[in-house]
Amino acid sequence: MSPIADAPPSVAHKARVVVITREGCHLCDDALSIIRSVCDDVHADWLAVDVDTDETLRAVYTDHVPVTFVDGVELSAWVLDKVRLRSALADVADRG
Repeated sequence: MSPIADAPPSVAHKARVVVITREGCHLCDDALSIIRSVCDDVHADWLAVDVDTDETLRAVYTDHVPVTFVDGVELSAWVLDKVRLRSALADVADRG
């Protein structure tokens, strides 16, 4: 798991959940659906970034999308688990 601080600037964002996606990627569509649902439920901000809009992102993540970060830490690549995302968001809230 890599910290988002080491990621390209276009990924370092204030949103709790950041997902790197690609147009036409069915796994990305699945991850976005999960993120929308979970983040709406827990009132967490999220952001999707298209890997193909940034040379550095494309060089780092190439075909490893979607990549999901929660609070700056990589949570998953390719397949996002809804329960794991919800747990990651709750863990930080419980520690706060």
